[in-house]
Amino acid sequence: MSHTIQAADHELDFRGFRYVARTATAGASATEPVVVLGGSSQDRHSWLRYERVLLSHSSMLTLELPGYGEADPLPVEHGMGFLADAVRHAVDTLSLGPVNVFGACFGASIALRLAQRHPDRVARLMLGGTAEATSPEYIASAHRWRRMVDDGLIDDLARDMVQQFMSPPDHGFVRRRAAVARLMQQRFAHLTERELAMDITHHERLLSHPWSVPDPAVATRALVFTGEHDTITPPPVGRRVAEGLGARFATIKDSDHLVQIERDTDLADLMARFFTDQPLDDLPYLNPLECFATA
Repeated sequence: MSHTIQAADHELDFRGFRYVARTATAGASATEPVVVLGGSSQDRHSWLRYERVLLSHSSMLTLELPGYGEADPLPVEHGMGFLADAVRHAVDTLSLGPVNVFGACFGASIALRLAQRHPDRVARLMLGGTAEATSPEYIASAHRWRRMVDDGLIDDLARDMVQQFMSPPDHGFVRRRAAVARLMQQRFAHLTERELAMDITHHERLLSHPWSVPDPAVATRALVFTGEHDTITPPPVGRRVAEGLGARFATIKDSDHLVQIERDTDLADLMARFFTDQPLDDLPYLNPLECFATA
């Protein structure tokens, strides 16, 4: 990328909740701006390493929506529809026009709701680590994590969360497994009291609101992906989501639910290719692509 990156933070307000938007550009405009919606523990800086690839094609918007990072805490009664509306508010306030939307994990639920509620704002939709509903296993984990927080067992909580978000060692080869496990252990163990409260609220939000709703249907061009060894949102679950959307479905080799950390360079390449309508067949980091598109 030859141009200098120009980035800016914008403090915005949506229905009384302050939140933060980060815009970045290097002058490229091969496709619509890319909006990145990460998981519950991520902030507007979590995707900086993706800029070296994506800003060669377009500008980027990363968000700390209400309930994330430095934004205002968001009570659990506000669900994914509220957060999707907040994304729409940012896109409109910053005059970005139609955008490419990427959502991973919790962000995938928000991204899908955005495409359902505001289809005119979404040019292409890419969902990773997503599901049709919150699994019984995740529900049990969320209740267990709340008890650990209440009992002050933060180190136990960190170990438990790493075990849940990463696949077991005998489930298949995962690149950078040991390094990513250490990184996530440190991340969870050193959450501030405020960050921990936000994380627990996010988990409880998933117990109070549906992960996905069937209507309205999404006509936007869509790609669903997951790590081939993902045990939280396994490939068969992602495949059903893709089939319901009439989307393409991909599994990324040598990765699990934390594919955005384990294979960041490859995922950034996949994002750039999808958002610029390049072929996705025969990529070395993908298993054979599946297509459920009706046209």
